[in-house]
Parts: sequence; C-alpha cells; structure tokens
Amino acid sequence: MPSHERPVAIYGALAANLAIAATKFVAAGFTGSSAMISEGIHSLVDTGNQLLLLLGLRRSKKPPDAIHPFGHGKELYFWSLVVAMLLFGVGGGMSVYEGVTHLLHPHPLEAATWNYVSLGIAFVFEGISWMLAMRQLRPLIRERGVWKALRTSKDPSILVLFFEDSAALAGLAIAFLGVFLGHLWNSPAADGIASILIGLLLAGVASLLVHESKGLLLGESVDPKVLQDIRDIVAGDPAVSKAQYPLTMHLSPEEVLLNLEIDFRPGLPPGQITESIIRLEQEIRRRHPEVQRIFIEARALGGGRGLNGEKSQEKLETMGKVR
Repeated sequence: MPSHERPVAIYGALAANLAIAATKFVAAGFTGSSAMISEGIHSLVDTGNQLLLLLGLRRSKKPPDAIHPFGHGKELYFWSLVVAMLLFGVGGGMSVYEGVTHLLHPHPLEAATWNYVSLGIAFVFEGISWMLAMRQLRPLIRERGVWKALRTSKDPSILVLFFEDSAALAGLAIAFLGVFLGHLWNSPAADGIASILIGLLLAGVASLLVHESKGLLLGESVDPKVLQDIRDIVAGDPAVSKAQYPLTMHLSPEEVLLNLEIDFRPGLPPGQITESIIRLEQEIRRRHPEVQRIFIEARALGGGRGLNGEKSQEKLETMGKVR
C-alpha cells in the first residue's frame, strides 16, 4: 500500500470502528446479549489498534540519527506487534471471559431487534472497510494468490487491517447466530457460546499477526523474485567476475537494505570498477525503488594494479543511498 494511502485507510477504519462499537454497546445495554458485549469489545479494541498503527506510522517517518543510523522504519513493525498482543489479550481474553460469565450466570435475552439492527449496520461498515483493504492487496493476490500475498507482504498495516476486518465480519456472523439461536431455543447458552467463539477467533487472528510481526522485527529478506533479479543484474555486468549471494533486509515496508560482495575481473583499473559500482546501484534502484540503502564490498582480483594501486586482492567498501 503506498505510504500516502495507508493513513487514509486507517483513519476510515478508525472512524467506522468507533461508531460500530458505540452501536453494539447500546444494543447490548438494551438486550443483555453477551455476544453483543463481546462484539463491542472487539470494535473498541480495533479502534485502539488503529490509533497505535497511526502512532507507528508517524514514528517510523523520523529521520536517522546517531543512535538509529538506519532510521526508525521498524517502529511500524513494533507497534503492529503491540496491536496483535492487545487483540489477543484484551479482545480475545475479555470476549471469552464475558462468554463464560454468561454461561455461569445466564439471564434471558430481550428485544432482539436491537441486536439485528446493530449487527446489520456493523456488517455494512465492516464490509466497506474490508473491501478497501482487499483493494490494496489485489495486485499481490493476482500475482501470488491470497494466502501467499498475505504471508509475503512486508506492510503490517495491510495485514492488520485485512485480518481485523476479516475477523470482524466472521465475528458478526457468529454473534448473529448466537442471538438468533438464543431466541429461537429460548436459551441464553447459545449467546454465551457465541461470545466464547468470538474470543477464540480473535485470539487465533492475533496469534497469526504476532508471528508475522515477529518475522518483520527480526529482519525479513525481500521477495525471492526480487532477490533473483538483483543477482541477475549483478551477474550481467561486464565488469563482474563473481558475486556472493545478496543479503537484504526490510528496514520498513518501503525501505530495503542491500549488501553485495563482488569480485571484479582481474586487471580492471579503479576507474572502471567505480563506474561498474555506480552502474549497478543505478540499475538496481531503477528496477526496485524500495532498495534505498546499498552496501557494496568490491574486490579486484590479481592480474594487475588493484583499487589502491597495489597488487593482489584489494577491497573497496562503498555505500549508496537514495538522496
């Protein structure tokens, strides 16, 4: 998702979830539905999550400094991890607790119409938010399929919005069944069980988000296709004799660190090696603009004067960054 589109999508989800949470709590107050209380908690947690994502986006834009020379891009990954933990602990835990409490101390449901109206309104807003998230994922989905697109995305704001909205739609369906069956069978147990199922759903989604956020915080490489293209660019340069496997790491969704170790053809003068390095950096950035930091360890092998005017193997470490 482009950086200018992410805040718009998050602001939209924030406003929708806040309104939906208020609607659900009002309905729960009139009907005493445990499932509706769980759904209200779910929407309230989602509202807080969007605030944390906005905080992460804002902090990730801070420029590099002496303590963080590579910038603060991973702030977004950290706050996405916090969001996942809150979704698990607060959203899932409170929903399960509410459901168990309702089973232990049941009370009859009243005025089911309030629940149905609230669920209908929530389903419309959540559906719109889900479609907006899906629109951002559509290019990746067409190329890789739904599951692989989600697993390989390096933008946690996409993952959080998509999975939150998907869990919200599934939770609304469960809440509807709980309320409907509770009134049909005249049994509060169905409503309590629905609340527990909503909590387990949130815990499952949160666990998946924790796993993805952990991988991004540890430092994931770029997509294998991008990595192979970089290898082809380096191998195709006429000045290159041999190159080690490129090392890459996402510093943020739109910033990648690349480290290259290259052996140049024997006997090349320093000027040609410098030209080759500049040529490689320009071509890599032209094809892959997200590669903003490039470190190259260049070696001239035997057969003449090296980079520093000395014979045998010499090394030159260079670093390029988009200005």
